[in-house]
Order: sequence, then C-alpha cells, then structure tokens
Amino acid sequence: MTETAKTHVILLSCGSFNPITKGHIHMFEKAREYLHKTGKFIVIGGIISPVHDSYGKPGLVPSRHRLTMCQLAVQSSDWIRVDPWECYQDTWQTTCSVLEHHRDLMKRVTGCILSNVSSPSTTPVIGQPQNTNSPIYQNNNTANKPTAIKVWGKLSESLGKICCVRPHVERFTFVDENANLGTAMRYEEIVICTVCVCLQMKVIVGDFGIVVVPRDGADTERIMNHSSVLRKHKDNIIVTKDDLNHPMSIVSSTKSRLALQHGDGHVVDYLSQPVIDYILQSQLYINASG
Repeated sequence: MTETAKTHVILLSCGSFNPITKGHIHMFEKAREYLHKTGKFIVIGGIISPVHDSYGKPGLVPSRHRLTMCQLAVQSSDWIRVDPWECYQDTWQTTCSVLEHHRDLMKRVTGCILSNVSSPSTTPVIGQPQNTNSPIYQNNNTANKPTAIKVWGKLSESLGKICCVRPHVERFTFVDENANLGTAMRYEEIVICTVCVCLQMKVIVGDFGIVVVPRDGADTERIMNHSSVLRKHKDNIIVTKDDLNHPMSIVSSTKSRLALQHGDGHVVDYLSQPVIDYILQSQLYINASG
C-alpha cells in the first residue's frame, strides 16, 4: 500500500496520569509500532490529555502538577505531546467531547498549515481507508512532500498556541461513566447513566476507533464478545499483539503511588527520572491520601 493510500492516525489517550508512568509511554509506542506493521496506517502523532480536576477521583493531584509531569515524561519524544485543553475547561469533559474537540481542531489547523494537502472530508476511522479519489500530495516532487514528523511538528507548534486559549463553553451536567453509583441511586439515574455510557461507546468506537494495548493479562476477546456495541464495531478495534510478559504491561499509576509512599526503590522502574524528581520536589503522593 502506498503512503498516500494509508490512513493517517493521531493516537489520543485520555486519563488521570496520576502520575504518568513508563507504561503510558510504552502504550503509545506499542500502538504506533503495531499500526505501522499492519501496513495500513501512518501514525503522525500522539496526544496525552490529562483529565480535569473536577473528575473527583480520590488522590487526584491538581492538573498543574499532572500536566508538568506529562511534559517531563515526553520531553524527549518527537511525536507525543501533552494537550492542556481538557484541564482548562470549566468542568469535567466526557471522552467523546475531548475526541470531537481534537478532531475539529485538527481539521481547522491542517487546512491552514498544508496548502498542498487535500484534507479528507471526514476524519479517518480505524479500519476504513481514506478517500483515494485524488492524491493527498498535489506536488509530485517527492523531496518536497511533508513527512509525518514534519507535519506533526507544524501541527504541534500551531496547536500549542491554540489549545492554551480557554474558549467559552456552555455548561452541561455530565454523567461520569466511572462513577460509583452506590446503593442509594434511583433507578432512573441508573438508566440515564447506562444510556450515556452506551452512546459514548458508540461514538468512540464507531466514529473514531480504538487501539487496545492489553495489560495485566486482560482477556480482550471476552470483553469484546460481551458487548454488543464492541462486536458491532469490531473492525474499528485493533488489539496489539503485545508480549503480556513485558515489564511495562504491569506498570500502573497506582503501583507508582504506593511505591512512592513506601519508599520502594522499584519506583524507578515505573516512572522516568524527571518525573520522580518533580514529584519529590513538589512533595506529591507522599501521604496515603494522594
């Protein structure tokens, strides 16, 4: 498959990153490596989007710290960047909202940067080829064709200026799909939450696509088979054939926080040194409460 026929992909990961670990970076690297091996995709960039402070997760440190740690973790990467948009909003955003924001932003920014690139009419979906009616590169001089890294460098430069602006947004009441409903939750609220989760999942899997990097021996086949939504959109789900015995497959933010609290030397296996230095300097995660 020629480069112009491949689907160009930007990997986006939303999460607490409390703190960001080597496992998070490994996830990006494995996802990109696997997509490239298929011969169908070109990963032009990766985005880390830390969750808003109002997410309400116990022990969640302020976003200013999490953003800084994420920046330190990717400072040597030429394709992964940290985006503060989600943190800068007035309230917590659903994953769908974050995905749609970046999709719309990319459409606008790429149109301004590359005058010789024909942007697809719709965002590429994993498993679906791009529109190949006309070549992406209008200039036949291959030496002048922008490489994925060059394109991403320009995108990152422009997005860095745009994403730090806090736009006016209407306020909505979001239902947290990860929230503990508790025993006192009314039936109507449970139904609303369930419907909201289903709708979000349909949008995430149907309109965008998911790359799954298994961790801790997760049975991805069983999970997918137990969900009608995931089964319906299975062509938009790519599961990497990672080595589940890889050291990074067991790394988590929870283990990292516990190691920090107990003075466990294994923390160097979980976190990069710049992140560890920042945590110690800022006195984060020292107490069991966070």
